Amino acid sequence: MLRYLWLSLAVVFLDQAVKFWLAHIWRVGQGVVIIPGLLNLRLVHNTGAAFSFLAGAGGWQRWALIGVALLVIVVIVALLKRLKPGATWTALALALILGGAVGNLLDRIRLGYVVDFIGAHWGSLYWPYFNIADSAISIGAVMLILDAFRKR
Repeated sequence: MLRYLWLSLAVVFLDQAVKFWLAHIWRVGQGVVIIPGLLNLRLVHNTGAAFSFLAGAGGWQRWALIGVALLVIVVIVALLKRLKPGATWTALALALILGGAVGNLLDRIRLGYVVDFIGAHWGSLYWPYFNIADSAISIGAVMLILDAFRKR
């Protein structure tokens, strides 16, 4: 099932390319409204984990989050190797999660923070900023949850 690693590579490439491009056209905090009251793009640096958890922890979180990401990557590759033929849905879900984990890991190693840029909100209710890697992880996780229900 390692043949699905192309999807992981595509996620990493797209994620890193968009982050690189935005970092060259905008400064932190700059952005543009895509759909008023719903969606905007803005360059944000996140030194924490999901939802900026641990963002103000003083720097140690960078190394802890790198360690967690490396462990997750090893586990996902091991799971992909053990999948039986025909487990395409699960392989695609794991490949999306793997690509997202690698994309954010590259940021954290290279920059010390993750570049986020997608802002979703409903009126004055704002969701924390995220990126393509985060989206791939979320989609993969939802696919795994749906797969678990489908197998019952």
